[in-house]
Amino acid sequence: MNEAEKVYQVLDTLEIEYEKYEHPPVMTMEDIENLEFTIEPMHCKSLFLRNAKGNVHYLALVHHDKKANTQAIAQKIGSTRLSFASEKRLKAHLGLEPGGVSVFGLINNEDGKVIVLVDEDLKKEEKITFHPNINTASITISYEDFEKFLKNQNNPVRYIKME
Repeated sequence: MNEAEKVYQVLDTLEIEYEKYEHPPVMTMEDIENLEFTIEPMHCKSLFLRNAKGNVHYLALVHHDKKANTQAIAQKIGSTRLSFASEKRLKAHLGLEPGGVSVFGLINNEDGKVIVLVDEDLKKEEKITFHPNINTASITISYEDFEKFLKNQNNPVRYIKME
């Protein structure tokens, strides 16, 4: 079973409805914006970060129209400097490849130690879109179902105002 199929299986088990879009590989928000069709609502930015020591990992979910300021995020959560985690760390903690970072990677984080940082402005969205752990597809779910998914995981979740 590939990564996307695992995501669909979890969503089906949780009775979470989703809309699926298949598309060419995308690595950035700009790539998504340049698709031949529009996915509404826009993707949520998903960033896999680590603290300066590399002993704490975060999955930051940021509203699509914001820049992700890692220095500001670190300040708000009381962390040392944050930086993007390596491909090796991404694979080890979320079972993902670059370009496929998504909240759904939490299904691979069995120890539940990755801390999820959710932009408070996402609460204003009726629906949000993420990759299903691969960058050749996107799925849209309701914000309510996003919360349901998070509650089903063993990961700590913090809501913060991101700039």
